[in-house]
Amino acid sequence: MSTEHVTVCPSCEPAPPTTRREFLERSAFGIGSFALATLLQEQGLLADVPSGKPGENLPLDLKPRTPHHPPRANAMISLFMHGGPSHVDLLDPKPELTAKNGTDYGGDVHFSFVNRASKKLFGSPFKFSKHGQCGTDVSELLPEIAGIVDDIAVLRSMHTGHNGHEVSIRYFHGGIAGVTGRPTLGSWITYALGNESQNLPAYMVLADPGGHPVDGTLNWSSGFMPPTYQGTVLRPQEPRIFNLDPPPRLKGTLQQQNLAFLDQLNRRHAKLHPGEAELEARIASYELAAAMQTAAKDALDISQEPEYIHKMYGLDQDATRSYGQRCLIARRLVERGVRFVQLFLGGQPWDNHQSIRTGLPGICKQTDRPAAALVKDLKQRGLLDTTIVHWGGEIGRLPVCEGELNDAAGRDHNGQGFSIWLAGGGFKPGITYGETDEVGHRAAVNIMTPNDFQATILNQLGLDHTKLVYHNSGRQQRLTDGRPARVVQEILA
Repeated sequence: MSTEHVTVCPSCEPAPPTTRREFLERSAFGIGSFALATLLQEQGLLADVPSGKPGENLPLDLKPRTPHHPPRANAMISLFMHGGPSHVDLLDPKPELTAKNGTDYGGDVHFSFVNRASKKLFGSPFKFSKHGQCGTDVSELLPEIAGIVDDIAVLRSMHTGHNGHEVSIRYFHGGIAGVTGRPTLGSWITYALGNESQNLPAYMVLADPGGHPVDGTLNWSSGFMPPTYQGTVLRPQEPRIFNLDPPPRLKGTLQQQNLAFLDQLNRRHAKLHPGEAELEARIASYELAAAMQTAAKDALDISQEPEYIHKMYGLDQDATRSYGQRCLIARRLVERGVRFVQLFLGGQPWDNHQSIRTGLPGICKQTDRPAAALVKDLKQRGLLDTTIVHWGGEIGRLPVCEGELNDAAGRDHNGQGFSIWLAGGGFKPGITYGETDEVGHRAAVNIMTPNDFQATILNQLGLDHTKLVYHNSGRQQRLTDGRPARVVQEILA
């Protein structure tokens, strides 16, 4: 009998269960089905979600994959600036803030450190001037970045809505504010596109000699995805990659024989158990490790670079040498097919709660020249068109002073409005996009969230953020699950 025209009286339907006990009593299989599912899960016997189809989990290998649409870029370098660079002192000049310096701010302010809070407006002590043919205003603290403004897009309306470091970092990296256990942007890109290089990892992290950044290894975690997609950390000194070289007693022919025998065993097992994606990924990781013994050393050997390149990156100066080396290595990695490279600074050096007049110039001097050199070097090698360069932190700083308005004044956290910049990869060069309010407190025009940022980055890499999914915990997960996201077409060339 067809049920097409059957109607049911709402009053005749049983009331929905209100407790877990009622739910189990009404379940066709009772509590036994839940116990069985738990046992199967613990023993790894639950069926996997079908893989390899559009919109479903992809294979665990890192072979190159076809994007959703033709890409403008095939690699990305992220210069992440932990701590919250002060936009009103660097990339977002506010004459009104300067004019009202020392007066009370009439708007609402959320302070992270109430005991040091003040509502006195703090005009920037640093001068801004226009640069390049585009005429973008840049602070005197960033003279080298000022020299590349015709090649970058300055985004002045970033907004997380959160003032804390970790909550905003996780929003930028994992797509949902404050939530741990999610794959980072680099993991999603690696999962979606695989690797162009068969001799180097797809996702590489260049660590700082001063230690890990705030939030530690969560910055490059693969979250609920397999470890295949997490960042491979390059240490700031030798050995840059642990366990890359075999023990002396196993080098040469003996190592080759052992690897060949291991490969034979693995492939025999794979033939007996077809479809074991994790085994196939493990075989690929062994092959990659062997290939890296030569390829990684070549990529990391910056002594091959001419002297003028060393000077361009600031390797001849103490202040810029460390960060300059990592920026140069980043270029060498994408040049060799690495998909995603991320540079971090130890701790959160942009967190200028006190003495911003002296603290901010120091971290700017350390990073300004190397970051600008990276863009110039990529451009002169014809790589900028296909490589996205990102510079920015997780938050900005408040327009009011923290503490007394004197030489020791600093700025508290501000996730309501701040600036980042992007270069290459099909982004419009020489533009500014978005605005904060008259004193730089809140994003006011063309507001961009980290999810908008992520959707736009993925778009340039040929990926539709709504279709890029990973099945986990019974649902389709997306990078941009935090808030409704859009591709910001206005900043695309």
